[in-house]
Amino acid sequence: MPLADDKSGAPNNRELYALLHISPEATDEEIRKAYRQWAQIYHPDKYQASHMKEIATENFQRICEAYEILCDQNKRQIYDIYGMEGLTSGLELGPKLNKVEEIKEELERLRRQKEQEKVLAHVQPSGSILANLSLPQFLEGDGIMRGMAMASEVHSKLSKHNAISLGGNLAVNGNSGGGAASVVLRHQLSSVSSVEFMGSLGLRALIGVQTSRQLSLHSTATMGLAMSLRDGSINLSNTWTRQLSETTNGNIELILGPESSIGVGWQKKEQKSAASGEIKIGTGSFGAVGHYTHRFSSKSHGRIAGRVGSSGLELEVGGGRKISNFTTIRMLYTIGLQGIFWKFELHRGGQKLIVPILLSNHLNPVFASGALVIPTSLYFALKKFVFKPYFLRREKQKFLENLEKTQDQVREARAAAEKAQQLLQNVANRKRNKQQEMGGLVVTKAVYGHRKALTSRNRPEEKVDEVASQIIDVTLPLNFLIDESGQLKLHDGVKKSGIMGFCDPCPGEPKQLYVEYMYGGNKYEAIVDDYEEFLIPQERHKI
Repeated sequence: MPLADDKSGAPNNRELYALLHISPEATDEEIRKAYRQWAQIYHPDKYQASHMKEIATENFQRICEAYEILCDQNKRQIYDIYGMEGLTSGLELGPKLNKVEEIKEELERLRRQKEQEKVLAHVQPSGSILANLSLPQFLEGDGIMRGMAMASEVHSKLSKHNAISLGGNLAVNGNSGGGAASVVLRHQLSSVSSVEFMGSLGLRALIGVQTSRQLSLHSTATMGLAMSLRDGSINLSNTWTRQLSETTNGNIELILGPESSIGVGWQKKEQKSAASGEIKIGTGSFGAVGHYTHRFSSKSHGRIAGRVGSSGLELEVGGGRKISNFTTIRMLYTIGLQGIFWKFELHRGGQKLIVPILLSNHLNPVFASGALVIPTSLYFALKKFVFKPYFLRREKQKFLENLEKTQDQVREARAAAEKAQQLLQNVANRKRNKQQEMGGLVVTKAVYGHRKALTSRNRPEEKVDEVASQIIDVTLPLNFLIDESGQLKLHDGVKKSGIMGFCDPCPGEPKQLYVEYMYGGNKYEAIVDDYEEFLIPQERHKI
């Protein structure tokens, strides 16, 4: 049974940890301590009024269930890997498993077995189609197609340590063409080393072997030997890769053979941007390439790239947009010694369609400017007046459909959260007053819910009722969770909707927590993602 994930990619079987307000790595003593603290708040005997006793009983049962599961090593291991479904489905680990180590080992074995079955049953195809078009050739009456190339590859696991890749390509350029077929067999020698055997027939007929080894935590070396079946020439390649930082890798490549060369490159990938560059010097050529990509949002990005060397001079600018979970479109403008091009790309899964269109063989400044400005202006006009309104309508329709499906569930969850907050109120107010007297930490406003609703809640044009239905006020429970040292910590990897007094106001949608607080007479504010660790006070939150 695989782990259940939400849109953030984090495992969602952490609700019991959120309920007790403990870390997923909490010790048995920390679990017992958290249980005792919550039991003091929710024990039914503490309340006289019948409706309050009923609320306390309901929440006390939740606390007891969480404690019962997390303090039992067997149940906790099952819950951590399979969630509540693993417990309710009666997952059996066998009667002979008594020690924690044995239980953990068996669970890991079961998980590896499931993952292996999934991998073995999965075949990963990839391929590309390149269609070269020419506008000058079309205007001269010679047809629009300059050439075409197709490549395809299928990668499949044969066993735990063996994999095979089968590929082929065809290319036609004018009146000439060719093709090749290749096979690569990969064997994993150990956790740090592997070997590949390769063979190719056709335009580039060769046989070869390549081995890779992880030299250290941050370094990898690859060595390859290939022999051409046409002329018997031998190529020897060596590549060293080094992780320079958390976001940057560097590599050096040395090739010895008929066309010897040495290359130095680097790649840097961050949350909002990616960049790479390479300088390569060979016996008969030299060149340098570089590119930079910036993500404007989770769906759109811009790109600039350049190439200079003995084979040409070229500058490329453009951008792309993700139109679905698996599909991205991209348009690029290229100007260089070979002419002026538009390039259209469609990426879906492992498949690519690339269509370069030669607009002109001559570098006319007026034509070059028009070829850049006209399609760019057209794109932004279509984006503003056609695409953006369409996608906003579609997203809103999907949200309303999801809201309709989950409204009963959300209504019940809100009612349960409000009841839980009633029992937290006295202690929360007492903590708040104490912190105010000493100039400590006081949460003045906290809302949790849909990411877009949080950013648009102060806009006058937004419908108040619609925004309110996607968020929940959690000021009171956060004041309750402030510890004796005057700090508040929400643990990493724990979904915040599981915290006592919280609920999920929009299931299936991305959520955030927005908090305004006072500390030392100063005002602070912060916003944090659903599974992200949250610790206040912090100086960087100061307004």
